[in-house]
Amino acid sequence: MTSTQSEGSSVFVSVNPATGTAVGTYPGHTDEEVRKILEAVGVAQRNWAELSVEDRAVPFRKIAAHLRAEAAELSRLMAVEMGKPVAQGRAEILKCADNCDFYVLHAGSLLEDESLKPGRSLLRYQPLGTVLAVMPWNFPFWQVLRAAVPILMAGNAMVLKHASNVMGAAVAIEMLMKDAGLLPDVFRTLRITSGQVAGVIRHPVVAGVTLTGSEAAGRAVTEVAGAVLKPTVLELGGSDPFIVLADADIPEAARVGAWARNQNSGQSCIAAKRFLVEESVHDLFVGALLEHVRTLRMGDPLDPETELGPLAREDLRDDLHAQVVRSVESGATLLLGGEIPSGPGAYYPATILDDVVPGMAAFDEETFGPVAAIVRVRDEADAVRMANLSRFGLGASVWTGDLERGDRIASRIESGMVFINSMSRSDSWLPFGGIKASGFGRELWAPGIRSFTNAKTVYSE
Repeated sequence: MTSTQSEGSSVFVSVNPATGTAVGTYPGHTDEEVRKILEAVGVAQRNWAELSVEDRAVPFRKIAAHLRAEAAELSRLMAVEMGKPVAQGRAEILKCADNCDFYVLHAGSLLEDESLKPGRSLLRYQPLGTVLAVMPWNFPFWQVLRAAVPILMAGNAMVLKHASNVMGAAVAIEMLMKDAGLLPDVFRTLRITSGQVAGVIRHPVVAGVTLTGSEAAGRAVTEVAGAVLKPTVLELGGSDPFIVLADADIPEAARVGAWARNQNSGQSCIAAKRFLVEESVHDLFVGALLEHVRTLRMGDPLDPETELGPLAREDLRDDLHAQVVRSVESGATLLLGGEIPSGPGAYYPATILDDVVPGMAAFDEETFGPVAAIVRVRDEADAVRMANLSRFGLGASVWTGDLERGDRIASRIESGMVFINSMSRSDSWLPFGGIKASGFGRELWAPGIRSFTNAKTVYSE
């Protein structure tokens, strides 16, 4: 679905991106309703913080079980809300369940007091209060729960402002929390517009903000949060390099690269976007990549065999196509795709552009869809230079037969994460986040659960 807000009211109308038909209506919260919710959440948070980590873990065991039991239903919701193929939606839901299990098991040790010297001094992690989560539509369950589970386990409360085109997912997540027995009002969904976000940030109950979204959204939220001295964690856009060197396993790099670019129909911040390929293996890699990408099945996201669904909204599809057109007009070679298909839905085919260079849209901008940009590089040094020639710095992937070489290259790439002989991804045990225009702060693992805590030094002689 895509969602729009009816003019003059806060009613969100959802539209299925595969068919263009309206499928749901969600009434928004007024400013007065938001104020009352925030006050209730503030009270609940103080009670929640008094519980032990072990007691906080109890509902998350149930949430994990509910997610697994309802995976089919929730994956269907994602398919009709934002076009995610149901097989990929099911994997997302199961990943959320695993994340709950992870923090149930590890939250206690990650929040444990740390001994300091001299004397009996220690570092103690205590919750800050209520965190506002501003979340995107592309992974509507994972993005929320990868932030919410550690933040809540640390003793904070959370209010969610989800993307307007996945309001059904937002409501479903709140119900999951409630049905699992989470303390009432510790997690609430706010059905609000972007224009209401600043008021929520300024509310005294809100202690911090975590946002995953666009660079523009990150700047807007940071400006408001900074003015009232509230911490933020930002995970913004990316134009991740996928470096393929001559000594790499080319068939494997092409196989993984095809999926790294096209998973979730290419709508991922950490998708491989710029393929920096050493000249001597360029033709071999591109040929293998074409073979894999041509086999991807585009179709109805409710069909379990579908690998490429529609993009989440038609305007996003049109913006992506414009980037492809501008790149070709600037000299890129279109090897595959690049044409809007006829018929209903926000579909866009898997597309490969060759001969991409800096200055082209496919190199300089984030392409949020199934468009791979092939960039020829002379050698290792040129690959690193091209990788860093971007305002983004989220993730990167390096393919080489020499792991020591890969580690050396990883140290020189300007990004928050580098994966050697693997596609970029997020997992509970891997700190996740970027630098430069890709944001700051970290989610997941120890940094994630401590992001909204007061690291309090307690000194005693």
